[in-house]
Amino acid sequence: MVRGKRLNHDAPAFRGKQVAKNKPKKQGEANWRHYNFTTVGAVDDYLYSMLPKRESVLAEMEDYAAKNDIPIVGPAVARVLQQLALLIQAKRVFELGSAIGYSTMWWAQAVGEGGKVIYTDGDPKNAELARSYFDRAGVSGRITLHTGDALEVLSEQKEQFDIIFNDVDKEDYPRVLRLVPSRLRKGGLFITDNVLWSGRVTHKNPKEASTKAILQFNRALYDSKEFYTTIIPIRDGLAVAIKL
Repeated sequence: MVRGKRLNHDAPAFRGKQVAKNKPKKQGEANWRHYNFTTVGAVDDYLYSMLPKRESVLAEMEDYAAKNDIPIVGPAVARVLQQLALLIQAKRVFELGSAIGYSTMWWAQAVGEGGKVIYTDGDPKNAELARSYFDRAGVSGRITLHTGDALEVLSEQKEQFDIIFNDVDKEDYPRVLRLVPSRLRKGGLFITDNVLWSGRVTHKNPKEASTKAILQFNRALYDSKEFYTTIIPIRDGLAVAIKL
C-alpha cells in the first residue's frame, strides 16, 4: 500500500440507524453526558441540510468522490477545517493525505492570497486530477503538490506550519504524531480525521492494525504535554490539538 493514500473506511458503521430515545438515567450518570444522543440519522441529515450550497468546483468534486468511492472529508468537516484556519489566521498548511484535493481546496480558500498549502498523496492520478480542480478554482498558486510518501515529505520540511492536517493511512498515525511537534508553530493546530473510526475505537481487543493504531494515537495525543486536544464527534471524529 502506498503511504499517503487514504483508505476508504470513511463511511459510518451505523448509517441508517435512527436517533436513540432517551432511557432512564442510571444512578451516578451525569445528565450532561446525553448518553443516548447521536448525530447519526435524522440529526445528521439536519446538519447537512443546513450547509450553504458549495461553489461549482467543490460540488463537482463531491459528486466525483461519491461516484468513484473516493474518501473525502465532506462539506460539514471541511467547514470546520476552514473555520479553524480562519480563527488562527493560518497562512501555512501542510496536508498529509490529500486524495483528489477536496480538503486542500478549503484550506487554500482559508489561507488566501500569499498563503501556502502543501498537498501530498501517493497516487499520481489523484494529484493530476486535483491539479485540474485547483486550476479551475483559481487557487493553484497557493498550493504545492507532492506525490509519494506524505510522511517523508513532512520529514523534509524545515519550516514550521500553522496547521498540519493528518489523513493518511491509519497505521501511520503514531508515526505522524512523532513528526509533527517540531514542524508546527506554538499555537498552531494539529488536526486529524477519522479518529472515531466508524465506532471501531469502542471495540474491545480489536484485531485490525488500523484500529489499534488509532487507539494508540488518540491516547498518546491526549497524554502529550505538547498538545491540548479535543475530539469533535462530527462525521468520523476530528481530533483538534493546539500546540502549547
